[in-house]
Amino acid sequence: MSNDSDLKQAVLDELKWEPSVDAAHIGVTAKGGVVSLMGYVDAFTEKSAAERAAWRVKGVKAVAEEIEVRLPVHIKRNDEEIAAAAINRLAWDVSVPADVVKVKVQDGWVTLSGAVDWHYQKEAAEQDIRNLFGVVGVSNQIGVNPHISATNVSESIMHALHRSWFDPKTIKVSAEGGRIKLSGTANSWYDRSVAGTTAWAAPGATNVENNISIV
Repeated sequence: MSNDSDLKQAVLDELKWEPSVDAAHIGVTAKGGVVSLMGYVDAFTEKSAAERAAWRVKGVKAVAEEIEVRLPVHIKRNDEEIAAAAINRLAWDVSVPADVVKVKVQDGWVTLSGAVDWHYQKEAAEQDIRNLFGVVGVSNQIGVNPHISATNVSESIMHALHRSWFDPKTIKVSAEGGRIKLSGTANSWYDRSVAGTTAWAAPGATNVENNISIV
């Protein structure tokens, strides 16, 4: 983008283009590639979709998301109802191990805890909760068990990244036990996200610190 004004307009246009977002009450500012989103939406899923839409715009280097969820009166739920719905939804999801995820709800904000064997199971649990009526936010504190030795995890991730067309000169991987750090550069937020997802798929990965910058 040639300047902050152009970037701001591009993000506004992308928000209007995204069918799952009502952009009428969302404001945008842009400065040096850093985009701030503010205002309010009707659902937590809409808030997440707005952030993803902003990241899709070329020239966005960071997103500060300050959108508030204001639930319409007809879909408000009390904490007990949300907790019951969350437990029921998790029980029906085959991606989430049975009876390992704990749910706490306070003023519509859901906190997930416990431990699973794979990062995708942690993500699946959070996605289940994001889609429930009445939820205004999710804090995913589910841990990942280091169930497989991660001795060669750094080399394995580099091979996987190369299969995904990443240039070995632009991405660096370091690992200590199951804790993985990514650094280097990527051409877009999507590329950065793919690198992070690839790292999380490594056996034994318990934490991924994605320090890849967008150029």
